[in-house]
Amino acid sequence: MSQRADTTRMGRHGVSVAALKPVADILAAGIVLLAIGWALSLQRQLGLNLYPQQFFAGIMFFTLPLAFLTLPARREVLRNHVPWHDIFLALVAMGALGFVAVGYPDLVLMIFARPPEIWVPGAIIIVLLLEALRRATGWALVLIILAFLLYALFGDVFPGRLQGRAQNWQLLAGYMAVDSNGILGLPISVASTVVIAFILFGVLLGITGGSQFFTDAAMIAMGRFRGGSMKIAVLASGLFGSISGSAVANVVGTGVVTIPMIKRDGYPAHKAAAIEAVSSTGGQLMPPVMGASAFLMAEFLAIPYSQIVLAALVPACLYYIALFIQADLEAARLGIRPVPKSEIPKGRDVIVGIHFAAAFGVLIYLLFWQRYQPERAALWSVLALCATALLIGYRGKRPSLANLFFSIARTGHSVVEILLISAASGIVIGVLNITGLSFNLTYLLVQIGGGSAILLLGLSAIVCIILGMGLPTLGVYVLLAALVAPALVEVGIEPIAAHLYVLYFGMMSMITPPIALAAFAAASLAKAPAMATGWAAMRFGWSAYVIPILFAFSPTLILIGTPSDIVFAVITAVLGVWLVSSALAGYFTRLLSRGKRIAFGTAGLMALVPAMAFEGALLTDVVGVVAGLLLMISEVIGARRAASSEVAP
Repeated sequence: MSQRADTTRMGRHGVSVAALKPVADILAAGIVLLAIGWALSLQRQLGLNLYPQQFFAGIMFFTLPLAFLTLPARREVLRNHVPWHDIFLALVAMGALGFVAVGYPDLVLMIFARPPEIWVPGAIIIVLLLEALRRATGWALVLIILAFLLYALFGDVFPGRLQGRAQNWQLLAGYMAVDSNGILGLPISVASTVVIAFILFGVLLGITGGSQFFTDAAMIAMGRFRGGSMKIAVLASGLFGSISGSAVANVVGTGVVTIPMIKRDGYPAHKAAAIEAVSSTGGQLMPPVMGASAFLMAEFLAIPYSQIVLAALVPACLYYIALFIQADLEAARLGIRPVPKSEIPKGRDVIVGIHFAAAFGVLIYLLFWQRYQPERAALWSVLALCATALLIGYRGKRPSLANLFFSIARTGHSVVEILLISAASGIVIGVLNITGLSFNLTYLLVQIGGGSAILLLGLSAIVCIILGMGLPTLGVYVLLAALVAPALVEVGIEPIAAHLYVLYFGMMSMITPPIALAAFAAASLAKAPAMATGWAAMRFGWSAYVIPILFAFSPTLILIGTPSDIVFAVITAVLGVWLVSSALAGYFTRLLSRGKRIAFGTAGLMALVPAMAFEGALLTDVVGVVAGLLLMISEVIGARRAASSEVAP
């Protein structure tokens, strides 16, 4: 009786999630298959001459309905049926986007004429996009975008330099939905081509055992050293995070393995969570994917993607060097031993997974030597990965063809949030263009900074962290690249350094209280206090607050300069990172007194300063290096004397 009543209730209020799952999977697969077809230029082979915006509208044709079918209106509710009104919204979204995709060649010519056939679907798409975005990410980004839309409508009432050109709402709706500077603009262009291809690569790594291989390889490489569990977390999270696309997803994906292991070795729960959060966040700064921001950065700066990767490499390596050193010193200070041999996989069992590294080799070769487009390079890597996984497998397991096919739908589900963020970010760029706000904000920031690069960098860092709180990686970067980076370029910062600067400080919101999503996610896994985890994460991730300031003043750390200057800057930076990390850990070869910690920290910061940062910086650098080396030698000698006196009769 109750079962019949429940069935009736579900029929009256909606359709069961299970019944709609095949539909959702078809929509998800449609996203990926359409992206693959476009990357391979299948439309040309079929004799179709399509605008890129028609392709982007086609991607959203699948994405927006999928969001309403899979994301509940209240995020905390786990629903077992999809309400009729969500199905209705999905159908309306398909109708509006299908109309734009098919009729785009005519609609794009009518934007400023404002006929109903352009502003009606435009208004529908904007409203439904913002509602889907709210369901996917919460209110923060939605409110920011609404503020921009209100500015576009009433920009003329703002005073002084913030005054903009007020827009007619019908024109605004059509412009945002159809123009190449709006929803169908640059962010969705990158997300619907490059990002989907790389996320597919990441999903396939998980299905074929690649993520397990990287964890096993990290255990073999680091497990036998002191603090091995912490170092395993740093290495595994860095490797997986570089292609996962999300700091929080990386925390959840690798943290379920690494956090219990770290806690079992004797680390406090909040430190176990903090090291995982910082390691996972750093994956968004480590090439090749960098949370999808690298591809968008290349488009913004109109430079090859490979140039972004090379520029980001040294700062990311310094970030992880600092983490490794702190993990080692924390282990020494707390007396943490290596991981038990019984828990470390056998090398002969893991070596078979070397074909996963070969897939990365294909990716790097095609990107840097053959100069392939990133999406095509990723698809060839996907093909190599599938072939080797089916032939070789990993640790006795091979994925089935059904699993590989399912990865297409799984990828589609995984990219919904990124596509929604990218499409909505196009609204921000559209408002900046149509109102003139971009120029006004740049002028205002430079005016507030008084033309001082150091003052503007400090102000920008605060703005970046505040705007980044609660926002996903891609949304953070688009906002900051449009609002803050131009002001930094205006005062003489290298464009690529300015964009990396805002990316770093935007990402630091993931581990900076009071809203530190990655740290809080790790804290929940570790059952640790959230705020204590956030503060510990800030200490572990200290280098990401310092290094961007250094490469902003001296781009030698992003490989811009003479070879000798670059090599000198990198070597002294590594020494500086070691010294400051020792000061923060309170340990070098033995426990450091407060005075020694201050001395180590001061020498380290001086050594970190690149010689080309400002006039007289070379002297600062040399003094820091010499003082640091003397301090390290002194501690080594002191520790040996103390050890010999203990064993003396």
